[in-house]
Amino acid sequence: MFESLLVANRGEIARRIIRTAKKLGIRAIAVHSEADAGLPFVTEADEAVCVGPANPALSYRNVEAILAAARNTGAQAIHPGYGFLSENADFARTVEASGLIWVGPGADAITAMGDKINARNLMAAAGVPVAPGTTEPAADLDAAVAAAAEIGYPVMVKAAAGGGGMGMGVATDEAALRTEYDKVRSFAERMFGDGSVLLERYFPRVRHVEVQILGLADGRVVALGERECSVQRRNQKLVEESPSPAVSPELRSRFLAAAVRAGEAVNYRNAGTVECLLDPTTGEFFFLEMNTRLQVEHPVTEYVYGVDLVEEQLRVAAGLAPTFDPDALAPRGHAIELRINAEDPKRFLPGPGAITTWNEPAGEGVRVDSGYVAGNTVTPFYDSLMAKLIISGATRDEAVQRARAAVAQFEIAGPKNNLPFFAELLENPEFLSGDYDTGIVSRMR
Repeated sequence: MFESLLVANRGEIARRIIRTAKKLGIRAIAVHSEADAGLPFVTEADEAVCVGPANPALSYRNVEAILAAARNTGAQAIHPGYGFLSENADFARTVEASGLIWVGPGADAITAMGDKINARNLMAAAGVPVAPGTTEPAADLDAAVAAAAEIGYPVMVKAAAGGGGMGMGVATDEAALRTEYDKVRSFAERMFGDGSVLLERYFPRVRHVEVQILGLADGRVVALGERECSVQRRNQKLVEESPSPAVSPELRSRFLAAAVRAGEAVNYRNAGTVECLLDPTTGEFFFLEMNTRLQVEHPVTEYVYGVDLVEEQLRVAAGLAPTFDPDALAPRGHAIELRINAEDPKRFLPGPGAITTWNEPAGEGVRVDSGYVAGNTVTPFYDSLMAKLIISGATRDEAVQRARAAVAQFEIAGPKNNLPFFAELLENPEFLSGDYDTGIVSRMR
């Protein structure tokens, strides 16, 4: 195992990675912007380096500044967390070319999965189910109209280089397609520097289910169960749980086998997630995308499968065997994660501000991965995620009951937060039944 690790991220995920690094006796090095100098991840690291001003382009996405910090602190490896540079293949290549260890999948796998059309085609060739859609970018509006007529309405219009629920729209007919195509293309050019657009069949009622994979140092790819991610606003997740209440043992077997094939198709190493859409009516599922990084919601898998995924990431990067038996993976219990955001609980609009009160819940089955404490300020420069409340129990019912109590105990004053939404969700009959889909939040609002 290497002796020092630079964490090229911020907030709760940087703090999370630092915790495991220290557990393993690895010197943890943080980089931070000027705006984040007082956050817990900075003070808890063994060493911290300011890499620029609040603007992420000048700090957390500043490759030269991050590599300089690694050189100056003697870091041997870099963990990118999620977001920022985590799925930047050029950064991964540059890290390795600099003689450092990259804690993540190889640059070739990141590149292969970074373009949604290329990823779809690779997965189809590997025998992974994909939804009806285009096999190449729609070159112009006329091509998009022709493709939609062949696929059948409604269609999802997506930025080929997008991710995180951004750059997507739904068209129910040709008139709507003409509007959505231009909107998505313009957004993609502005946000991703690539205006390529793809079309896929849109399923009005669908569940979002993903599989955690881990490419081991010996070349094997294993799957550590599935996560249900259907509680979303604006195509972005708010709640995740594992196992999915919609997945039977037989369906789980098919999900996991397809995810392993997906990883094997790109010689995947380290942690990644194969995201799928599940038609709850037919039981069919379709490949959506692969996230070539650690996911925000990884803690629910850690509980259900009894592994520390960050530790496994570090072991793979160091060429070491996993701590678990890959042939004896089996789920136990149930876990739910709630994303505590600085946002209005009704319209989900960002609500940054100074934190005057921060009291975290505690007790059996309660874990809080937080990025802030009282006295910190949630600034408008970054994602609104303040903490992740992870609740576990022997059954889903027990996890839900503990979640209700934990939400009631969690005290945050200052910035707006979505705890009231979770209190409402945890009493919602549709959610409690387990028979819900990606439209649940819109039906609650």
